[in-house]
Amino acid sequence: MIKNTDLQKFMSKVKSAEAGHEMDLASGEDLSMAVMNLIAIEEHMFFNANKTGKTKYFELLAEAREMRKVLMKMLIPKYEGEVWCTSKHLLAASMRIMEVGTKYQTKGDTKTAYDLFKKSYDLYNLFWGINLGMTDKSPKSLGDLEGLETPIKLKKTDMLGKLSGAIGKILDCCRE
Repeated sequence: MIKNTDLQKFMSKVKSAEAGHEMDLASGEDLSMAVMNLIAIEEHMFFNANKTGKTKYFELLAEAREMRKVLMKMLIPKYEGEVWCTSKHLLAASMRIMEVGTKYQTKGDTKTAYDLFKKSYDLYNLFWGINLGMTDKSPKSLGDLEGLETPIKLKKTDMLGKLSGAIGKILDCCRE
């Protein structure tokens, strides 16, 4: 159970993580989901073009890619090194793993589905952790995030588990 003082400390950390970010994080979360879907559209257009032999799908792929790039600039206005490309791949991998998880869930294999959902969630939160500058801290400095409650029990002994717990509290699309 989280104590009131722990919750207050955590909420002050959330506020400091949000500070300095021009985009409100709820809109950012919605935008990141849109980017995930644009990446999927690019993939489907690639396969459509190759399966049908029709180059019009490559043209549609290019249009979806341009839109994705514009929206990603809204999510990631400043970055260093390969953060842009890493971010794109984290979103794409998160989305694909989630989709595979739903297929396992449909088949009744909830154990595998939940494991995949956790992996998807961890990757999604790693995207945010990198782009909010939260991975600049060593894993030990995230240790004070222990005890956070999340819908899926996360292993909070590793960097991804701690980061997922923190990001899960920061990104609340229902907060207005």
